[in-house]
Order: sequence, then C-alpha cells, then structure tokens
Amino acid sequence: MPVLLRSAGRVLGPLVLSLPTLLAACTSEQPPAPPPADAAPVQVDAAWDELAALAAAAQDRHLVAQYVYSRPGQPDRTIVFTSANDGSWRVDVPGGALGGTADVSMASTADGLFQCALPSAGHAESASCVRLGDRDDAVPRRLDPRVQHPLTDWLDVLTDRRAPLAVAPATAPEGVTGTCYSVESTSASLNAPLDVGIYCYDRDGTPTGVRTGAGTLRLAAAPAPAPATVQLAGPVVVDREPLDTAGPPTPDPSESPSAGTP
Repeated sequence: MPVLLRSAGRVLGPLVLSLPTLLAACTSEQPPAPPPADAAPVQVDAAWDELAALAAAAQDRHLVAQYVYSRPGQPDRTIVFTSANDGSWRVDVPGGALGGTADVSMASTADGLFQCALPSAGHAESASCVRLGDRDDAVPRRLDPRVQHPLTDWLDVLTDRRAPLAVAPATAPEGVTGTCYSVESTSASLNAPLDVGIYCYDRDGTPTGVRTGAGTLRLAAAPAPAPATVQLAGPVVVDREPLDTAGPPTPDPSESPSAGTP
C-alpha cells in the first residue's frame, strides 16, 4: 500500500503543480468582444445635427420668397413670405381666413404681432390690421392659418436638441428640391411643438419645402433680396375683430322671415 501511494503521488504531483498555471492562463484570456452597437442612434443624431444646422441658417436667412401651398381638394395658392433684415417677418396667405374666402397677412414687427385682412371675396373692405399681442406671442388657434410656422417659430424647435423629436433623412416630396428630413414627435402630449412631416432646405438655409398634415409648401422661384423691415398691409385699427380661420356659420332658413312677411 505505501508503494501505491508513493506511485500515485509521483503521478499527481506534476498535475497539482501545473493546475495553478492552467487556471492563470484561463483567467488571463480576454472576454469575447461584445457585438457591434446598433448604428441607428448615431445616424439619427447626425441627421438632427444636420437639420438643426440648416434650421439655424434659415433663421439667419433674410429674403422674399414665394411658395406654392397645396392641400387635397383645394386649388393651389401662392404664399409670399418676407423675412426682413431687422428680424421682422410677414406672410401673405390667400384664403387664410373665413373658411378660405378671405385673404390675410400675418406679420411680426417690433410693435407686435398682427393679422391684416386683405381685400378679397369674403372681405370687401380695404386692408386693415389688428394687433394680436407682442411679437413673440402665439397666434390664437382660431385665427391661425398655420402656414407661417415652418418659416418662422418652428425653426426654434428644430434647433432645440431638447425638443421631443425624432429626425431621419427623407426623400423630397414631388416638386421640392433641397435636403429633406422626416420629423416625428416622441411625446404623447397633444400639444406637439410642431407638426410632424418632412422639412427641406437648401444648403444656404433657404426653406425649399415642407409637407405636413396641413398641406405642402414648395418654393416656387429663386428668392429675392430682403427689405430692411416689413411693412404692414394696412393701417392698424382698434374697432375691428380679427378674422377667424373658420367660415361664418350658415344662416338657418327657419330663422329667416317668411316670404310675404312685412
């Protein structure tokens, strides 16, 4: 028996001595490399960086530009946008009030925010303007033609990386040039900071087109140089209410005087 134990000891001895070396070799091996991270977040961040840079350039871009405004089931209209050198702006919107029967002009100047009623089928009077508030105030929803936002205050949202948005490269809508991005809201709030859609810009920051649920704007021609400041379409009056976007209510025939009634 002692002979067997001594034989076993001679056999196991080298194994016992080599075991720590084997364990050290195993533990020194590096763990397998993790799978490559998804590149999508990087691409999304890059797209928003590009869009934010173009939107910032658009804020500094002063011009006079004409846009074709299209909505399904309605004739195309020409929107005139003026961004003056002093930061004031004006947007003339045919059919922008009274259910499409009255033309209006929205303007923001050092004196405030204005809606001007223009002579049109639904407003036979001469042009006049109503002050809606300070220049950075929001337009009340019932008075808001909405087409001015992609060219004015929504640029602030597109340059704010804290805004709840998802941005990705997009194909330009038909008839629109420039570099385009799809913008989606990531917030469940009903008050989204802007309308989701496709926003397109030229390399110098000129907005070349926008497609949202409210319709499509596309640049109609090369922009003209900007004026020093915008001029309101008419005098400011205090005895007139601003024009709603909704059409006037249809008269109820039952409330009309009967034929032959004096």
